[in-house]
Order: sequence, then C-alpha cells, then structure tokens
Amino acid sequence: MAKYLMLKHYRMPEQYMDYAPMDEWSAEEVDAHIAYMNAFADRLKETGEFVDSQALQPEGTFVQSGGPGKPPVTDGPFPETKDLIAGWMVIDVENYDRALDLAAELSAAPGKDGEPINEWLELRPFLDHAPCVDE
Repeated sequence: MAKYLMLKHYRMPEQYMDYAPMDEWSAEEVDAHIAYMNAFADRLKETGEFVDSQALQPEGTFVQSGGPGKPPVTDGPFPETKDLIAGWMVIDVENYDRALDLAAELSAAPGKDGEPINEWLELRPFLDHAPCVDE
C-alpha cells in the first residue's frame, strides 16, 4: 500500500480552470459538491483506502522565523493560502494507477449547474523514507 495526498486548489490559472469558482455557486450547488466529496470518502472507507480529509478555511497566513529574539514574519511575498489550497484527502492505495483513478474521479465532483468541474488535483505520494546524506 502507498499513501498519496490529493490537494484541491481554490483557483488555478485560467488555462487550467474551465469552471466557475465555488464562491460563484449557489448554496445548493455547494451542498451537492460537499455531498459528492462525503460519498466518495465513505466509499473509500469501505474499501480501506481512506486515511483522512479536510476542507480548509479560506483564511491563512504564511509564517517565517524572524530570527533569534525577533517576532515571526507573516504574510510574506507569496500568495495567501486562501488562494491556493481548498482542502485535501489522504488515500492509502495498492498502487499509483489506483491513485490516478481516484484522483480523476474526485476531479469530476459537481460544481455550478451540477456539471462536473473536472478540476486539476495535485496528487503527491508520501515520502516512504527520509533521504539520507552519505558522509
């Protein structure tokens, strides 16, 4: 078994996003999207492939150490988290092909007007062992 992280992004560059962002959906459309996500997770729980998932609040802060004795630096020269990651799901599957199939299925969650959004998801395998440095 191998664990993968599927990241859902709020907004993508226009050439990759051919659907209306969630803040333009009706309450019923948001509810249908969430119901799809929950049903997807429930099905993976039954097969033992679900590990965890979370939707994220739109607010977030980038933080960097200010150095010894100094306060942390926040909101650096980067996009806000709210512009990046909407949520994530961790799956534990037999192989990469299964992870691809599940990511593609999740990509088709309904959006505005109930149409599949076919969003791009980022699929990343967990590191199975820490890299080592030969001395």
